[in-house]
Amino acid sequence: MTEPKGYLNLVLHAHLPYIRHPEYNDFLEEDWFYEAITETYVPILDMMERLAGEGVRSPFTMSLTPPLCNMLSDELLMNRYRARLNKLIELSEKEVHRTRSLSPAFQETAEMYRRNFYRIREIVDACHGRLLERFRRLQDDGHLEIITCGATHGYLPLMIREEARYAQIRVAVDDYQRHFGRPPKGIWLPECAFAPGVDKVLKENGIRFTFLDSHGLLFGTPRPRYGIFSPVYSQQGVAFFSRDMETAQQVWSAEMGYPGDLSYREFYRDVGYDLDYEYIRPYLHEDGVRRNVGLKYFKVTGRVALGDKQPYSPSAAKETAASHAGNFMFNRERQVEYLRTVMNRPPVVVSIYDAELFGHWWFEGPYFLEYLARKVHYDQDMFKMTTPMRYLEKFPELQIIEPEPSSWGDKGYHEVWLNASNDWIYPHLHIMADKMIDLAGKNPNADGVQKRALNQLARELLLAQSSDWAFLITVGTAKNYAEKRTRDHCDRFLRLESQVRENRIDEGYLHGLEDRDNIFPLIDYRVYSPRS
Repeated sequence: MTEPKGYLNLVLHAHLPYIRHPEYNDFLEEDWFYEAITETYVPILDMMERLAGEGVRSPFTMSLTPPLCNMLSDELLMNRYRARLNKLIELSEKEVHRTRSLSPAFQETAEMYRRNFYRIREIVDACHGRLLERFRRLQDDGHLEIITCGATHGYLPLMIREEARYAQIRVAVDDYQRHFGRPPKGIWLPECAFAPGVDKVLKENGIRFTFLDSHGLLFGTPRPRYGIFSPVYSQQGVAFFSRDMETAQQVWSAEMGYPGDLSYREFYRDVGYDLDYEYIRPYLHEDGVRRNVGLKYFKVTGRVALGDKQPYSPSAAKETAASHAGNFMFNRERQVEYLRTVMNRPPVVVSIYDAELFGHWWFEGPYFLEYLARKVHYDQDMFKMTTPMRYLEKFPELQIIEPEPSSWGDKGYHEVWLNASNDWIYPHLHIMADKMIDLAGKNPNADGVQKRALNQLARELLLAQSSDWAFLITVGTAKNYAEKRTRDHCDRFLRLESQVRENRIDEGYLHGLEDRDNIFPLIDYRVYSPRS
């Protein structure tokens, strides 16, 4: 193949907040994790492994955030997931039998679910639930570039102390090393949020590149010569890539983008509401309230009431996904063709999405990704898929600018995570960070139970800093849970901090925290040591 005129870097940001409640047998918010495994993470893994096995060289970039990695490697959660998957298989078997007397479309869809669930169980069982090992193998073989994130997706621009920012990155880097056997080269800044000084912390921790939303680059100083179609270096030498909004709209937007196509599966109509209550009751949460269980038989259809939706056809939807992949590729060809005429180097189009869009929200999303990878590999030679490090190795000479403080949230800056609904969080986080830094400085060589307590204090602070809580409060989704999680971690931190200072650590209380909030088993509280 001749040298391409440009490159496509497709980035999937896979993240969930750390939710683990061993004190309950069936905790509702853990469902977010179980649904994402079934609908997004395993289908994407299966897709990437299939492409790799067939020699389709179309590398993806994917963040697997530390909270997600810790949940995927947690024995309790993965055992609970297997039980949940077995229930889905049981329900799908019943549905294949029930739909035989209904239309062929319902039968086709029921058989698809049964086939999908059995395939997911086969993948999970083959690696004994250690899905991260399979992602690691894809990276080791050159088919995937895995990047990290802040330790708990903490919103870095709103952290006053540099030590707090440093701990979020250092803990993430160490945790990545534990899971993937190498240090990370790239990072997804939580919420794509940047502020001056963040790149200094990245540089100190060996991070080579990260991403910004488009205005984070376009409003930089000086203005980037090639806009968003070439990375730049900050003064610290960290490379910044920028999101292309054209590709974002084509895939993200439910109104203008592909996911709103009338033939795709309707997300909001689910058998958890449609079927007889006694029939569906064994597959609901133990509180018995009707909720989505994941089996859906209707398509988008159009702007009609949920009760007027038409039956979904998996085969027709897959054909549509293939068509949309071809359209996406055609648009990138024309985009790259034009950009190459105004740039003295091949442009890189960076397409960034939440991974959970593919499969969970947009059921056909993994099919779209697979069709796109195949078409790019076989059907054109205008551009190639690449990863950030491959692009930087090929084009190491970049413009130096100071990026603009920004995020990828609504209105582009920090308002989603700091507003009248959630601003009460931050004074507590600042005070806790001050206390943690002080304790780390005063106890540089702790051991025994004191060291365990200091490590747990670090965990509680990191968990309280998760940007997910402020986000959920703003949007009103699971607001009560997000507020409770924030208050709980603050309370646990302050109670344990008092015990450490007074040298009266309650080992029973400490053990309970270690069992419940067990993220980062190898954490070292000294990441919070005071910095000059």
